[in-house]
Amino acid sequence: MPRPIRDSVIVITGASSGIGKATALAFAQQGATLLLAARQADRLQELASECRILGGQAIAVPTEVTDEAAMNDLAKRAIDDFGRLDVWMNNAAVSLFARFEEAPIEAFRRVLEVNIFGYVYGARAALPYFREQGSGILINMDSIVGAAPQPYTSAYVMSKYAIRGLSDCLRMELHLDQASDIYVCTVMPASIDTPFFQHAANYTGRQTKALDPVYPAEKVAEAVVNLVKKPQREVLVGEAGYLLALQETFTPELYERMMAQQVHQNHFQDKLAPDTAGNLFEPMPEYTGISGGWEHTSDPTQQAWKTVKDTARQLGLPIFSADGSS
Repeated sequence: MPRPIRDSVIVITGASSGIGKATALAFAQQGATLLLAARQADRLQELASECRILGGQAIAVPTEVTDEAAMNDLAKRAIDDFGRLDVWMNNAAVSLFARFEEAPIEAFRRVLEVNIFGYVYGARAALPYFREQGSGILINMDSIVGAAPQPYTSAYVMSKYAIRGLSDCLRMELHLDQASDIYVCTVMPASIDTPFFQHAANYTGRQTKALDPVYPAEKVAEAVVNLVKKPQREVLVGEAGYLLALQETFTPELYERMMAQQVHQNHFQDKLAPDTAGNLFEPMPEYTGISGGWEHTSDPTQQAWKTVKDTARQLGLPIFSADGSS
């Protein structure tokens, strides 16, 4: 059985903004002990102070997720300071907007290094301690594009497919080891209001924006907190994500045509933008909040969501809401 959150030691990578920051604050409100990891020490210190005010314990551990030794040190810090490690949340990620042939190859490679090897190093750092304890929860923050891809972000989409596959493989290996109290959970958010799009590298000539409909980051944080209470193998956050995943599964050709047009028209603003590497190689001092300032659009999918749930039940597919209920 998972430990109560107030008794849990939790590592969060990519904690300095967006989903990571929202999740850290949500855990702090329930009295968790947190190790907050990202590249910007000052932002982490500010967040740690906020978490302590809310009732949690928190320390800032500046960490580069592509440095395997640093990730091992992060896990060891949890053991050295608090005696255990209960939850590891792989969350740090970067993105790149560009047509495939126009993406600078060093930028393309960096996305894969952060988004894949950052998660690999995190899992390899945490799992030995979970095995020694006989319990633990690994949470891999994925994306709906790991099930329903889109154009202009091929490196990011590749990385999210890889993380979903990694989670599946780890669950199977743990099953073979009869490690029934070690869980691997995959979270797949739809379009979320965070600074992620301001941070992204961009070589399209147009300014990017969050793709409608946009959900608040706190919705993802709620899903993560509930996973620690009641682990599930895979959770989608944002009803629109279910619709995209089902359409890609059952009508893939139609989905590809539809999504190509939707992203081309709706994922960009009517403003020119210079080429930028964003935060790929260095953190950006701007946009360090939870929200990226994107309007939370009204979601027109409520009736469609009911249809999705009914169809999924007929097919015997699991459907989970952010609160963990089916």
